[in-house]
Amino acid sequence: MAKAHDSAGELIAGRYRLLDAFLREEGRVLWHGEDTAFGRPVVLTRSRAAGHGGEETPEPAADRILRTAEILGPACHGGVAAVLDVVEEPGFLWTVTERPPGAPLSELLLHGRVDHVRAAGIGLGVLDVLTAAHREGVVHRELGPSQVWSDEHDTVTVTGFGLTASADAPRVTAPSYASPEQARGEGGAPAADLWALGAMMYALVEGRPAVRDRGEAEATLRAVDRLPVRAPRSAGPLAPAILGLLRWDPVERVPEAVVRESLTRILRQNFEEVTPPEPLPDLLDPAGDHRDGRAEGEGKGQPGRSRGGLPVGRPVLLGAALAVTVAGALVFASMDGLPGGNGASASGPAASRAATRAPSAPPTGAGAPAGRGTPTASAKPSPSPSPSATAGTTLPSGFSLYRAPQGFAVALPSGWKPVETQSSDDLAYRVTFGASGDPRTLAVTYSTQLGPDPVAVWSDLEPSLRAVSTGYERVGAIRPVTYRGMKGADMEWYSVSQGVRVRTLGRGFLIGGHRGFSLRWTTPADDWDTAANRQALKVFFDSFRTGTQ
Repeated sequence: MAKAHDSAGELIAGRYRLLDAFLREEGRVLWHGEDTAFGRPVVLTRSRAAGHGGEETPEPAADRILRTAEILGPACHGGVAAVLDVVEEPGFLWTVTERPPGAPLSELLLHGRVDHVRAAGIGLGVLDVLTAAHREGVVHRELGPSQVWSDEHDTVTVTGFGLTASADAPRVTAPSYASPEQARGEGGAPAADLWALGAMMYALVEGRPAVRDRGEAEATLRAVDRLPVRAPRSAGPLAPAILGLLRWDPVERVPEAVVRESLTRILRQNFEEVTPPEPLPDLLDPAGDHRDGRAEGEGKGQPGRSRGGLPVGRPVLLGAALAVTVAGALVFASMDGLPGGNGASASGPAASRAATRAPSAPPTGAGAPAGRGTPTASAKPSPSPSPSATAGTTLPSGFSLYRAPQGFAVALPSGWKPVETQSSDDLAYRVTFGASGDPRTLAVTYSTQLGPDPVAVWSDLEPSLRAVSTGYERVGAIRPVTYRGMKGADMEWYSVSQGVRVRTLGRGFLIGGHRGFSLRWTTPADDWDTAANRQALKVFFDSFRTGTQ
C-alpha cells in the first residue's frame, strides 16, 4: 500500500518539497511547496482520485489535467493557475501549480463574511473564467472556495480544472458546493459550475455555506439534494443572482449572461454612489459639433447627460470599461507578458503562466501582411492618426502634459487624472485615465515580456473580449501599423454598457527588448466621429512619450 505523503519536508516525485499544509477539506489537502529544481514557490494539491463514470478506457489523470490546462491557458488569459506537473499515486494524485496571487476564498471565509459588492466582484471574476472554459467545452465540476484565489484587488485565479474524469463521475471534493444533480450522481454539466458559483457567493455574504457540511460526504450530499436553500440575509441586491443560481432544477438556473449583467449592475451602482456624476466639461466638444440640433451652449453642463440625451456620468465611464471589465484586465494580462509556455509534461518543468503575444506588426512597405480577421461591424475603421512633425511642441487648448511617475508622458484633457492603476511583479502596469462626469477613458499599459506579433495578440484576445462584453462587435480588420517607427497593431470594437453603445480603439506597439505599450481609448459611439474625439485621439498619439523617448 502506498504511503500518503503528509509531512513537511518530504519530496514529491523527488522534486517538489512540502512546506506546510494550509488547507484540509473533504477529498483534498493543499500545501505550500517549493520546486527544488528551479527554487520557485508552488502549490501542491493532493486530491482523492476521481472515478471514471462510464468510461471504459479512461484517459490518465495526468494527461487529462495537463491537456485541460493547455486549453484554458490561452482561453482564460491568466484566470487559471498554470499547471506545472501532475503526479499520480495509488488512490490519489498531486497537482503542482504556480502559486496564485492572494489566498483561496476558504481562507477569506475564516475571517467572516464580506460585503455584497466585493462578493459581486469576485463572482464576476469567477464567471469570466467559467464562461471562457465553457466556450472551450471544459467544465470544472469540482469548484469550491479552496480552488478560487483572490488578492486585495479581487483579482481571481481558478485552480482544479480537469480533476473529474467525466460528466457522470462522482464529485470527490467540497460536497457543500456540489449541485443537487451532482449529489444525486447524475453528472456535472456547466449548470453545476453555476450552482457552485452561487454557493460561493452565498458563503461570502453570509459567512457560511448554503448547505453546512454534515461531517460525512454522503450526508452533506443528501442535504444538498433534499434541503431547500434559505434566502441569504446579507446579500442585498446580490440575492436575486445568488438564488437564481441556486435553483434545484439545472434547467431553471439563470444563464451566464443574465448573471453577468446582474453582477455588473451592482458594481456600477456602487461606483455611482461612491463617485457622484459631475457636469460634463466644456472640453468634451471644443469644436462645437452639436449634432443633435441644439444651439451653441444649450444643455451644456447638464449633469449626467450626453449631447444625445443618454445618461452618462461616471457610471457610464465605468460601464465603458465594465462591459469589458475583465476584458480590460485580460488586455492587461495578455499585454503584460507574464512568462509562460504552452503547457507542461507530467514530469518536466513548465513556465509559470502562458505567454501571450503582444500587438506587433511588420514594417510598412512591400510584403507587409494585411490585417487579420474578418470585420464584424459595418462601420469603417478609423484612420490611423500619424504623429505630426511638431508633436509635443504645442498642445491645443484644453489639454496639458501629464508626466506619469512610471516614466511615460501623455497630454490629457483638463481635469483628467489616473482613476485606476494596476501592476504586476514583472514591472508591467496599467494606468487608466478619466474625469468624473466624462464618459471617456484612456488606458496606458506597459508590458515587459512581449512576443513579436501584435496582430496575433489582438486576434487571440478577441474571443475573451466577445465573451465578457455586451454587444461586442469588431470594427474592420485588425490592422498592422507603424507608430513612431515601432511595430504595432490597431483593433477597434463596439460594446454596450447600461444602454449606451461605446467604441474602443486599442493600439499596441513594441519599444524593444520584449517591452511595449498599448493605448486604449473608449468613448460613446455616438461621439466617435465628432471633431472633439478626432482631436483627442490625435493629441494622445502625438504627445505620448515612453521613458526612453
